[in-house]
Amino acid sequence: MYNFLVNTRKMTISSMVIAMYVVLLYITQGVSFGAYQIRIATALYALAYLYPFLVIPLGIANLIANFLFGGLGPLDMFGGCFVGIATTWLIVQIRLHDWNIWLTALPIWLVPSLGVSLWLSYLLHLPYGMLAVSLSVGQIICGICGVFLIHAMAKVYLFHKEGI
Repeated sequence: MYNFLVNTRKMTISSMVIAMYVVLLYITQGVSFGAYQIRIATALYALAYLYPFLVIPLGIANLIANFLFGGLGPLDMFGGCFVGIATTWLIVQIRLHDWNIWLTALPIWLVPSLGVSLWLSYLLHLPYGMLAVSLSVGQIICGICGVFLIHAMAKVYLFHKEGI
């Protein structure tokens, strides 16, 4: 019975985070897809620091959001999913190694900036370096917001961590 409750809790949290990612991206789509992408929804990747089981769900959230709002096709959808999984996996590694919490800003900043630029340069016929710099300007804001999100959620996490 206990495993069922834990799994139900994880599925519920995962579903809520996916929904928050999609809604947040919908609300901020005006700045999420421009020349300087400030995709504030990627700050939610930081939640994997507190809830490591969110690695796959946050990748799926990116896939869904790119499907609904991106319009660049399967490469962007599945590439975004992979970038989401890679970013959140690195955040979990930072927690497992008990490194400084501010290091979680680095994967949120660098992995999407460098990874997404790979296929965007192909799809949009633009230089990789230009896209990487452009994306990194917006993503650094998201990385910092992610660290603040961890700090804000830490009190809730500490209250519930035995049950998850």
